[in-house]
Amino acid sequence: MINKTRNGLIALLLCPCLSYANSQYGPLQLYAQSPLQTNSLTPQIRSGFSLPQGSMEFATSGTMASVWAVTDDYEADYYQNQLFLGMKWQMSPRWQLGMNYRWNVAFNNHLDEVTMGFHRIFGLDQAGREDVDRDRFYLEVPDHDVHYDNFEGETLSSALTAYLQYQLYQDQYQGLSLGGSLYYNDLDHGLLSNSRFEQALQLNYAYEYQRHLFNVLLGVSFHHSESVFRHLEYRDNTATFGLSYQYELAARHHLIGEAHVYEGVSDGFSEMSKPSTEFVLGYRYLLPNSAIEFSMIENVFNMDNSTDIAFSLAYRHQFNPG
Repeated sequence: MINKTRNGLIALLLCPCLSYANSQYGPLQLYAQSPLQTNSLTPQIRSGFSLPQGSMEFATSGTMASVWAVTDDYEADYYQNQLFLGMKWQMSPRWQLGMNYRWNVAFNNHLDEVTMGFHRIFGLDQAGREDVDRDRFYLEVPDHDVHYDNFEGETLSSALTAYLQYQLYQDQYQGLSLGGSLYYNDLDHGLLSNSRFEQALQLNYAYEYQRHLFNVLLGVSFHHSESVFRHLEYRDNTATFGLSYQYELAARHHLIGEAHVYEGVSDGFSEMSKPSTEFVLGYRYLLPNSAIEFSMIENVFNMDNSTDIAFSLAYRHQFNPG
């Protein structure tokens, strides 16, 4: 009887720890890849759970993407790459603080052949890719007198973001948090040159049961900036919805699928006024105090207002008290 009681107490004490081991990193470390959303403030899916008090996480990631769009209003064919450096700190049981820096730059990542090969394998239309030179950096908007060519190496945005989160509710299975972001990007040259100071609010919900973890995002961004491309103005506010599902394949192996839906950021172009949708397939490998993530991002539904395809690699390290 004593042994049974002791074993039951041990199992009860371990249960929250086992749950935390599955949810400690939450959704993938990713940001919007749609051309206009990735160069402004867009809420990202975050965990609805808090970290243990006093914990800190440091993360870095690199993402390479290919943009291809041909419409009646504009033509875009270029590569964009993103470097991310960030941290978050669970200051108290309810308050979490985060800071990060994102640099978007137009480097040649040679994704044209990869994209065309993917389309050939699955019998998808190339949509004119085979009729132009590979690895171009080309953007044209005739109605707004915009024409950029050979802009390889130019910075697209260089932004700092601060994030503050308050834990509204949390138990063993569910978590609900409210977060706010402040974003600043000041770029005085290049095709996306402007000064942007923006804010966002987001609601994060998490549900975990056994090997399954769900995270949901509802967010809104408030844009206050000069126009981009001299004439294209951003909407005053835009909404974001995100859904993340994680399945624990084994103790160290997680498979993650995500869907991101971003409201169109501008009324200037017909396609840019429509929502852009990105589907993500990711894999996470857990180390004793860190995680490595690989993900592939593909746009769906509207082919002309998001990246054609993107790949991301992230490393995250946590320092936990005790």
